[in-house]
Amino acid sequence: RYYREVLPGEIVKISRHDVQTLDVVRRLEGDPSAFCIFEYVYFARPDSIFEGQMVYSVRRRCGQQLAIEAPVEADLVSTVPESATPAALGYAQKCGLPYVEVLCKNRYVGRTFIQPNMRLRQLGVAKKFGVLSDNFKGKRVVIIDDSIVRGNTISPIIKLLRESGAKEVHIRVASPPIRFPCYMGINIPTKEELIANRPEFHDLANYIGADSVVYLSVEGLVSSVQESIKARQENNPKTHKSFIGKLGHCTACLTGDYPVELEW
Repeated sequence: RYYREVLPGEIVKISRHDVQTLDVVRRLEGDPSAFCIFEYVYFARPDSIFEGQMVYSVRRRCGQQLAIEAPVEADLVSTVPESATPAALGYAQKCGLPYVEVLCKNRYVGRTFIQPNMRLRQLGVAKKFGVLSDNFKGKRVVIIDDSIVRGNTISPIIKLLRESGAKEVHIRVASPPIRFPCYMGINIPTKEELIANRPEFHDLANYIGADSVVYLSVEGLVSSVQESIKARQENNPKTHKSFIGKLGHCTACLTGDYPVELEW
């Protein structure tokens, strides 16, 4: 059963009798916390609860914010199964478009990102999904993805949809472009591998074969993550009395603004 989060710097003793806080290492000079914002975007399970809110709900808000920032004339909204589904539902709800499944997952194919080269990753993607062509033939489709890192796995999906009858394919990304490496423990590809740092990014739609591509803004992501936390703090300050310091999230992979000073 979910009990509560362990606070940053908190030392907890768990026994069969109770849960005790032994100590809390306070941050220097009252610096704000720097919880990894990409946990909300991609890494965490949708049913995880961070900072008093469910990850699924945050991802849905990201989709709603994306619809405000990047609407498009289309017939339906869908997703690349399954991590971006909450964002796609939020986008569809905000735009007033139907959410329709266009791809189904082949559960007998392994993870594509661990393949040793791009060609094998692209072949893996082609095998990974089946196409529900009756759902989108002759229609303008908006595909919501949670992130585009290298840009080489979304291309075969777009190609697959076009070959199966999609009239238009618009890509909307429920997070900002990843531009910087993470030195806090997440294995992000090198700066040169990230599509946001490559020349192709300036004409990304053409590069991946889409009619348009728009990412969620950094401000839009931060507001989607912090909206519920701020509302609870304003309505009931005691709710988050145990949280030490100011509200903060690490956006270093998006902005290059690291929460600690790098020594190199």
